[in-house]
Amino acid sequence: MPIRMIAKELYELLREVEKLEAEIESAAPNEREAMRERLRKLKAERNRMRKILDGEKVPPPFQQPM
Repeated sequence: MPIRMIAKELYELLREVEKLEAEIESAAPNEREAMRERLRKLKAERNRMRKILDGEKVPPPFQQPM
């Protein structure tokens, strides 16, 4: 997957996490648990995409300066 697509996906996940965090603050107490579970999954996906992007940006070891 090209770096640009990974970065775009990561950006969208960041926005979703921020939006959901704000929604949880104003949500009814009985809805918060389901929203927190969704937030947990979104954060896990966000972290996975961030690791993928960071891995894509690192040049192979044989190309790194000594």
